[in-house]
Amino acid sequence: MKEKILNYLRQKKKMSVTTKEMATDLGLTAARDFRELIKLLAVMETERLIDFTDFGTISLHSFDPEIVGTFHANAAGFGFVTISSDEPDVFVAKGQTDYAMDGDEVAIILSKTANPLAGTAAEGKVTAIKSHKQTRIVGLFERTDVEGFVGQIVNRDRKFNWQILVSDKGLKAQPGQVVSAEIISFPNEKFPKTVLATVVKIIGNSDDQGIDVLEVLEGKGIRSEFPEAVKAEVAALPSEISAADLLGREDFRSEVVYSIDGADAKDLDDAIHVKALKNGHYELGVHIADVSHYVKLGTAVDKEALERGTSVYVTDRVVPMLPEALSNGICSLNPQVDRLVQSCIMEIDQIGRVVNHRIVHGVIKTTYRMTYDDVNMMIQGDESALAKFYKITDSVQNAVKLHKILETMRRQRGALDFAENEARILVDDKGRPTEIVRRERGTAERMIESFMLAANESVAEHFSRLNLPFIYRIHEHPKAEKLQKFIDLASTFGVKASGTASHMEQKNLQEISRSIQGQPFEQVLSILLLRSMQQARYSAQNDGHFGLAAEYYTHFTSPIRRYPDLLVHRLIDDYLVNDAKAEFWAEKIPEIAQQSSSRERRAVDAEREVDKMKKAEYMSAFVAQEFDGIVSSVTSFGAFVELPNTVEGLIHVNSFKKEYLRFDERNLTLRSEKTGLTLRIGQPIKIKLARADKLTGEIDFEYVKSDLDVFEKSVNSGKSRRKRRNASDKSLKSSKAVKSSKKSSQHPYTLTEKKPKQAYYKKVAKKQQRRRKK
Repeated sequence: MKEKILNYLRQKKKMSVTTKEMATDLGLTAARDFRELIKLLAVMETERLIDFTDFGTISLHSFDPEIVGTFHANAAGFGFVTISSDEPDVFVAKGQTDYAMDGDEVAIILSKTANPLAGTAAEGKVTAIKSHKQTRIVGLFERTDVEGFVGQIVNRDRKFNWQILVSDKGLKAQPGQVVSAEIISFPNEKFPKTVLATVVKIIGNSDDQGIDVLEVLEGKGIRSEFPEAVKAEVAALPSEISAADLLGREDFRSEVVYSIDGADAKDLDDAIHVKALKNGHYELGVHIADVSHYVKLGTAVDKEALERGTSVYVTDRVVPMLPEALSNGICSLNPQVDRLVQSCIMEIDQIGRVVNHRIVHGVIKTTYRMTYDDVNMMIQGDESALAKFYKITDSVQNAVKLHKILETMRRQRGALDFAENEARILVDDKGRPTEIVRRERGTAERMIESFMLAANESVAEHFSRLNLPFIYRIHEHPKAEKLQKFIDLASTFGVKASGTASHMEQKNLQEISRSIQGQPFEQVLSILLLRSMQQARYSAQNDGHFGLAAEYYTHFTSPIRRYPDLLVHRLIDDYLVNDAKAEFWAEKIPEIAQQSSSRERRAVDAEREVDKMKKAEYMSAFVAQEFDGIVSSVTSFGAFVELPNTVEGLIHVNSFKKEYLRFDERNLTLRSEKTGLTLRIGQPIKIKLARADKLTGEIDFEYVKSDLDVFEKSVNSGKSRRKRRNASDKSLKSSKAVKSSKKSSQHPYTLTEKKPKQAYYKKVAKKQQRRRKK
């Protein structure tokens, strides 16, 4: 039985489990069996086979090497290991990583368990690297003086801290070329600072147009070219619809159907029709390109689409999931041509309830190819737009009314609306950034979003109620520790939260959002609230969508650019006929969900990295110029400042001349020991651009004195200040210093002290270093 329990804990993808959970999983829920289990666990603890955590849960003994997770590297040399999505990460100090790289699967031993009450994370040491995620490296080839090697590769990833030496066994690259190389030897005890690689692909020259973006994409494993087998299959597909294709389909060509997309969109995968019904309800038809009719399971096109998972959108290009002959051709809902679709037709009442729905295969012919700008002009009453698109005027008016109903319904049930600024980077024909502008979301954009949400929810609920294997888009309840940090921070702005971090409902968070509207710190707190949420992901289990406050949710509306949507269309194909393939899909869906979530994260990482690079390139023309910004984040090493164009940079604490800034972790502030200058999230500040590095995407600012500065000083006498300074010299965490500051200050986080001697700083640094080692 002991071995059974140990194997159970090793196989469980969690750091610890409750006794009840273990008993249930092992089938020991009967009273007698449960008592015997408790006795055995007590014996196993004395034998140092298991540990009871501070919260009464059970884990393998701290020195058992079988805890496996994913390593996430930091540029400073330390890292974190993720065991499972519902467990806090384990901190791994510099020197304890066993040369693990970002994304590696590693085995660890725990040296310290987490204590949320004390705010401390679990700590561990990497004992083995199970598998390397990164086997290829992309960068700039250069010559090297190291004997026995033909060159080295300069990589833009700051988390990759090793020298990359190139052997003479691969392709012969020239200095200045961007290359892809296969790693043949990873860092180890003998060569702790070196990676050995051979060049397997020459991507281009460093001065080639667009090579910078291509380098990022190649580095993430995102390939632009499609394999020859895929091209051959696509070439064999029809370019027009045949009469046989229409058999068994509902004909929507007499409906007023139109698409609404961005002006530069070419892959049009959704269209709508909206009309008022005699009973006062609305009929909403969401028509989605029937990609599964052309991309069959197991074909080369399908396998490549699954490998890519999603289309990737960066500043100057799109890397599509499907070849353009499909995405921009026969699958695209182009105007005035017949197109095959899967349609969700919904009857929606005056309070936003879908009272009836049906999911069918259909055929449409769109009346117009509309842009968001065109529809927004119609909504605003622009006479020229109304005259030009007169055929859909009534439909657009009904669509706006229905959108407001759906928006009100979602808000009332608790859906969250995060006020996050998005930027659009405009580039010239050579890929160089010329301007950074904010993305504006008008009524048309929000309206299409409303309709797609309604269709996604209806399809998800339909198949969930049929109890058939399905793929869902889930967004789990935020983790309590992240919410607590946000609540604590919001309180420093005077924002109160109803509920607790462990029992926070969507409507409680809505109250916070409403309370900060119009405040100078609204944007910053909204972003921090968004960051406290968990990432949405795909799953075979329906766990609901917290952000949307939706019980059922999936992705049905974008099969041209997302593989899960294509899978949903396949499931509809099968289940509308019969459920004979339910067992087949029950086995396949979990793996597809995991792959799709992984590819989505890869795409987001690539898009963010390109944005950072292009923003740094754009800002490099403004070095030494001054700007007004907002403090967006505060850390122990400095403050991040966001400019009105969404560019973010760092003011490092070392850039403050003749100032010692103390970091207050609880209130997230930096405060000068000498002058009382305080930096707090949401605070306006003037800065000067010191550096913009395109290679790393880093932007450095310098603080500039201005009327925007905030100074927070103690009102105590000099004698009281001297007492506090002496107390701080004796102990960095002296309770006397904390109590004194609270009694004598209007702000519990402010302390005013004279500048200590240099020895004081050394003393503080040593104590901080000792704490980190512990």
